[in-house]
Formats: sequence, structure tokens, C-alpha cells
Amino acid sequence: MTVLYEQTAGVAAITLNRPEALNAWTPELGRALLGHLETAAADPTVRAVLVRGAGRAFSAGADVKNARELTPAGDPDLSRRLREIYNPIVLAIRGAPKPVVAAVNGAAAGLGVSLALACDFVLAAERAYFLLAFVHLGVIPDGGATYFLAERIGSVRTAQLVMLGERLPARTALEWGLVNAVHPDERLAREAETLAASLAEGPTVAFGSMKRTIESAAHARLVEHLELEATLQQRHATTADYAEGVRAFKEKRRPVFRGT
Repeated sequence: MTVLYEQTAGVAAITLNRPEALNAWTPELGRALLGHLETAAADPTVRAVLVRGAGRAFSAGADVKNARELTPAGDPDLSRRLREIYNPIVLAIRGAPKPVVAAVNGAAAGLGVSLALACDFVLAAERAYFLLAFVHLGVIPDGGATYFLAERIGSVRTAQLVMLGERLPARTALEWGLVNAVHPDERLAREAETLAASLAEGPTVAFGSMKRTIESAAHARLVEHLELEATLQQRHATTADYAEGVRAFKEKRRPVFRGT
């Protein structure tokens, strides 16, 4: 199973379970994750949600090597998965009427960053890092990444992360306000479970209303932002730079972009 679901004492733990692929997203994983999020949101016995990754990574983002969908024109279809699967996941987390905690145990890259930042609380292990390497493929971050980054750390640092495509260590992420806390690697799981359990004992209905009020002004902008990302991402799918970026990724070399 690509995603595991278990419930204990009011907490639904959702685990991305492709450790051999660093929990990279496939359509199957995305659909399973969305289904579990919807189940947790609708279940009155679930009062908090914990999202985590199996193995040594939180999530390496989209599985680029297995992205083969094409548009009728024959171009790579980068927007279909976003609109049909991945963007609904982001909106499901933001719209869930209960707290959602992310436990980032290792690498969070691409959509893995979006998944973590969509959550209400983000806890990270000392070894964790955040990476938005879309620039090396000649495309843009998606899944709401730039929306959440700008919301948390401002436009200047967001531009630094997305345009340079460099790793952001957990400690720096804490200093910048990207995450709520950083814990020793061996303690992260317990700390995340403790936080989720504590939230599950809180005023669930009030938590849901708090999320609504926090999101009230921003939600419409998020929906528009996700659609803009999908539209622009599809435009990039037709560029020579994207084709070069994918080739370089598969060949494990530095891409040579021509600006076209």
C-alpha cells in the first residue's frame, strides 16, 4: 500500500509508504492520500491528523521518472495531475475541520514541501531539509509551494529558495519561521504523536472554526493561485528548457538551459 492509515485515540496517522522511492508521489499515492484525508475529515471520532513519511524521507515530491501523460498535442501534461489529484490534497488539508500535523523526518522536496506547509503544524527532525529544485527542470514550484512560502517567510526568502533551488536545513527553516519546531531525529516521531494527541483532546469544533477564520481571507487566493500554477506549469511543459531539464535529471548531469 502506498499510503497507510491508522487511528489511535482520536488521531488519524497517515503515512506515505514508498520508502524505496523516498515517498515520491505517483497518481496512485496521490489518490490514496486524498481518500484518507477525506476519510479523516469526515470521521467524527478523528479529532487530529498526523501526516508522516516512512523510511528516511518525508517525501521527494512528484515521481518525475514515471510522469508520462501527454496532452492531445503530444506535450508532457504537467497540469492534469495537479488539477485532478495534487491540488485537491492541498485544499483538503487546508479545509479539514480539525488540526493537521506534519512530521518531516528527512527530505521534503517538491510536492513534499507543499504537503508539509499545507498542514497547520510542521515539526522537523534535525536531519530534515526542504528543497524546491524545480528551477533545475526549467519549471515552477507547484502544489501551492510559493503561496505557502510567501505566507510564512516572505517574498524575499521565497525567491531565494525557488530561484536558487538550494536545500534549506531544518534549523534554518525554524529560524525563518517555516516550521514550528525542530527535534532530534530519534525524538521527532514521539514529539509529533504527542502534539497530535494533545490537539485531539482539544476543542475540535473550535479548532475547525479557528482554521476557517485564519483561512477566510486567504482561501479564495489559494484556489486562484493553484489554478495559476497549473496553467503556467503546463506552459512550461512545451519548452525546450523543460525537455533539457528532464533529460539532465535522468542522466544525472547539470542541465544546459537555452532560455527557450
